[in-house]
Amino acid sequence: MFAIVAHEFGGPEVLTLVEQPDPRPGPGEVRVRVHAVGVNPYDTYMRAGGYAITPELPYTPGADAAGVIDELGDGVADLRAGDRVYIGGTVKNRAYGAYASMVLCQPHQVHPLPERLSFAQGAAINVPYATAWRALFQRAQAVKGESILVHGASGAVGVAVTQMARAAGLTVIGTASTDEGAALVRAQGADHVVNHREPGYLEQVTALTGGGPNVIIEMLANQNLDHDLAILAKHGRIVIIGNRGRVEIDPRRIMGKEAAVMGMVFWNLAGDDLALVHAEMGKGFADGTLTPVVSRELPLAEAAQAHRLVMEPGAKGKIVLVP
Repeated sequence: MFAIVAHEFGGPEVLTLVEQPDPRPGPGEVRVRVHAVGVNPYDTYMRAGGYAITPELPYTPGADAAGVIDELGDGVADLRAGDRVYIGGTVKNRAYGAYASMVLCQPHQVHPLPERLSFAQGAAINVPYATAWRALFQRAQAVKGESILVHGASGAVGVAVTQMARAAGLTVIGTASTDEGAALVRAQGADHVVNHREPGYLEQVTALTGGGPNVIIEMLANQNLDHDLAILAKHGRIVIIGNRGRVEIDPRRIMGKEAAVMGMVFWNLAGDDLALVHAEMGKGFADGTLTPVVSRELPLAEAAQAHRLVMEPGAKGKIVLVP
């Protein structure tokens, strides 16, 4: 098999393609032959060595992929060789991350991939959609009839939030930085789209909501959080998904509106909570409510380039690697 391996922390150039022996599943493990791998921003933070989770070197990055089960370890039930699946994580303490042509998983890490979705779309599910579901329904407790601002709605998580919020009956306002990004957000069902690089866009959001959104999903808190607090509706909730630095805010804006500012990280999802999220998402993937958007497919060998691209502004869906 082939895999991307980092022997040191650093820039994208530390990612190299190597050939390795095919992994064999142990008891209670599943081997998946990978058809597509999802690239997430956190992959770049981990590669740089500055993330909260620091893997032992050398390591293969990634937790998101899709493919076909081709071998089962002893004791695995309810799964079959030939099943189309997307994965959410790989076996811990085994040096096989998702940036590879084969991965080892525990059964709870593999989930059915509906026939209506391609493998590339399957690789765009795990982190973006689980993050979106937790932020929207478990943290913000968003309900039908409320308004939501998705700050950075053209990226993979923003697309997922937009689709989920629209299906749940919220009024969705999405932001993007380009015409192409705006068109993508509109195609996902957003009621309104504004360009967050244009002066006065926050005033547009206030006018569209009649006083401010009830919920804000924030992808770049270091740049936007204080502005979010200025336009948030009374008793509103902000969920921070992304941040790249420090920010100064006025706490009076939180006090006066009795607002809530909440953080979340995907890795806090575990056990029954995580199983519930995947079960609920699965309904949307099966019935067509949720459809991942893939912006670009690159060969696995170009993982370094994918890491550069995923951090550029103007995202339009998911970047995927193809072994």
